[in-house]
Amino acid sequence: MSSTRPIAQALTLAGLCLALAVPPAQAKSTRAASKAPPPVERCDGIELTQELGQYNGAALSELVNRFNLTNKDCPIQITDRAWSEGKLPPMMILGEAEEEKFLAGTPRYRPLHEVMKAAGQPLTTLRPPTMMTPMPLDAQGRLRALPIALSTPILYINQEAFRRVGLNAEQAPQTWFDLQQALGQLIDNGVRCPYTVAEPSRVMIENTSAWHNEPTVTRRGKSDGLSINGMLQIKHVALMASWVRSSYLHIFGRGSEAQQHFTSGECAVIAAPSSSLPEIRRTSRFPVAVSGLPYHDDYPGAPQNTLLDGSSLWVAAGRTPVEYKTIARFVRFWLEPENQVAWQKQTGFLPLNRAGVAAARESELLKDELDGVRVAIAQVAHKPATTASSANLLIAKTSVRQIVDEELEAVWADRKPAKEALDTAVTRASALP
Repeated sequence: MSSTRPIAQALTLAGLCLALAVPPAQAKSTRAASKAPPPVERCDGIELTQELGQYNGAALSELVNRFNLTNKDCPIQITDRAWSEGKLPPMMILGEAEEEKFLAGTPRYRPLHEVMKAAGQPLTTLRPPTMMTPMPLDAQGRLRALPIALSTPILYINQEAFRRVGLNAEQAPQTWFDLQQALGQLIDNGVRCPYTVAEPSRVMIENTSAWHNEPTVTRRGKSDGLSINGMLQIKHVALMASWVRSSYLHIFGRGSEAQQHFTSGECAVIAAPSSSLPEIRRTSRFPVAVSGLPYHDDYPGAPQNTLLDGSSLWVAAGRTPVEYKTIARFVRFWLEPENQVAWQKQTGFLPLNRAGVAAARESELLKDELDGVRVAIAQVAHKPATTASSANLLIAKTSVRQIVDEELEAVWADRKPAKEALDTAVTRASALP
């Protein structure tokens, strides 16, 4: 590889100098030794495992293929296997649940900021905002991993369904009261599923709390404790429960199951991640509008800001110098403006640096797709994040989210009122190790 040429030249010059300095009897053996080739670092390829799904996985493949055109000596190879199956891959794109498993126990990663510095490559990202999941950051706020799939929940509207019942398809409901009025009009005109939600606990608890500057975690003694049973959370979950009983709201599962019920035309409105927009528009047969999450206008200070979460790119420890140099060049390549534009266009994920933001604003490629990114950015940056509206690790734990999901499902099934369910969630979370 080209990186070994200066080493080879230096060794050759050293050999010549040594031949001139030694006695004639040793010169022959020295010249023979100087002909030995220097050791060459080998790279048969760098595996990158991912869990981005079909559409985003295809976008990742395009990015990697473009990079490999400039990197034929050490190509990146994408695989769909789990990172935990077999030998640890050099690079992994992990969602929050898998990140939690990956980070348990002895560290298996090399911090990204170290990889980039050692390779002499700049790490030109936005300063991580406090409303972003803190999983990819160390205690000093430096990047341990690259958050490549940031997203926040927004509102999607089937404009055709709105027009059919006489609603203004160009003006989305701004408050929960406005949305309730629209849903009532939809159901009165025969729409069986006016509203649905993907990832209900993230939307209804985590982001609705931040959107109203209400904490989900409070300090209790020397540790943090779950705090999702305040007046705002109880009020909102109780309202959603009344919508379930009146068929305004349909819950289809804890994950993204609701999305297909929206794209099929069954449901008229959905709250879902902003990154879902490219796929929703690809699979829907009707025009889709996007808007920020509604808010309770009788709650002081609302709206505040929502939260950012998503998958990150992690680098394994114990790799060779040539692998780390290639990985650093790949990260720099990903952060180039034209690649940021292509990534946003294909995936709907938010820009990773200022160059990506500027390029997105100026690029014709994102003329039609920019609305989702624009709504998401405006929502997470609506006001400077506070302690209450910042992201935290406690509520993002898999065990805590499972408890919240279970208690919300008890509300939808009409087994518990909102306050009892949220009180129980707080109590159960406090008992976790």
